[in-house]
Amino acid sequence: MADDYQMPKGELMAGKRGIVTGVANHQSIAWGIACQLAAQGAEMAFLHLPGMERRVQPLAESIGVKVVAPMDVTDDASVDAAFSSVKQAFETIDFFVHAIAFANRDELKGSFVDNTTRQGFLRAMDISAFSFVDCARRAAAMMPETGGSIITLTYMGSERAIPNYNTMGVAKAALEAASRYAARDLGPKGIRVNALSPGAMKTLSLAGISGGRAMLAKGRGLSAMKADTSMEGVAGAALWLLSDLGKSTTGELVHVDAGFHIMGFTEDEEEA
Repeated sequence: MADDYQMPKGELMAGKRGIVTGVANHQSIAWGIACQLAAQGAEMAFLHLPGMERRVQPLAESIGVKVVAPMDVTDDASVDAAFSSVKQAFETIDFFVHAIAFANRDELKGSFVDNTTRQGFLRAMDISAFSFVDCARRAAAMMPETGGSIITLTYMGSERAIPNYNTMGVAKAALEAASRYAARDLGPKGIRVNALSPGAMKTLSLAGISGGRAMLAKGRGLSAMKADTSMEGVAGAALWLLSDLGKSTTGELVHVDAGFHIMGFTEDEEEA
């Protein structure tokens, strides 16, 4: 398990199996979630971006993940092969973590109106939003009659106009809407679907956004708790939603951002 995170141990996920996507390195939010799930007894499969094997395999081995496979969500054959590899190892799955997003770097800066292209917009929507629909359908088909849980990761740039987030914000808004429709469709099957909205965190995704470092500092200063979003907090919220603790929760957007999303404007310092 990663030395960076002190994840509480227990048996909340004992006997449960599932898929985690989006692990890229030890700073990935998906990795923090996987560490918490492993600490609670879950068995997992990692589906990762092609070409990331050298980074992902050692992480997987460190927490006992035996199924590791590449998946290009823009290629149906690749997605088929990835899920087939999981089916060969696990008869059924109990949870699925969708942590996949992409937008062209040139569109994550400056003016949304001026910099957004048709090709870039469609690609961001395909990878960041449609991939959730496609994977949720496949994951649900692997879940038992008793149901399961699906979560996806989003950000407040879907709800507010965040500088430089641009096309990704629009794609995340579509993702959140998709999670609600999926919750409606899969609810009768006992499958819960929720979205987690962490605050800005030091990840590869943040590094791709112009002014990403400033987002960290401003997020801390403007949050209700005057604190950074912690990996332990995000992983704990994911554990709640993926475990039986979240049994009656579905269709929700859960903010885990130290209260950043509730703030209007900061108080001015008192005049001397």
